[in-house]
Amino acid sequence: MFLILGSRAVNAILFVVSFVCGHCGVAAAQRVMRVQQKVTLFFVPLFSLKTSYFVECGHCGTTTRLSRQQVDHSAQWVNAQDGRVRV
Repeated sequence: MFLILGSRAVNAILFVVSFVCGHCGVAAAQRVMRVQQKVTLFFVPLFSLKTSYFVECGHCGTTTRLSRQQVDHSAQWVNAQDGRVRV
């Protein structure tokens, strides 16, 4: 029997906010992203090993790691602004 077991990263943009980037100093769209490392069997994702969160600047491309609490706080702030984000 031959099994193909592996892992891969699955990226998802949770929401986009606009604020000044700490690296380049430009007010630009910042993408809040979730990256999940998933175990695959025959290239079909089975379950998630770990989840990481990042914010990526739309101007310079710099990424900064976020905690789950920071993502939740950002989502609450965006919900208070326009009510369109659901994480």
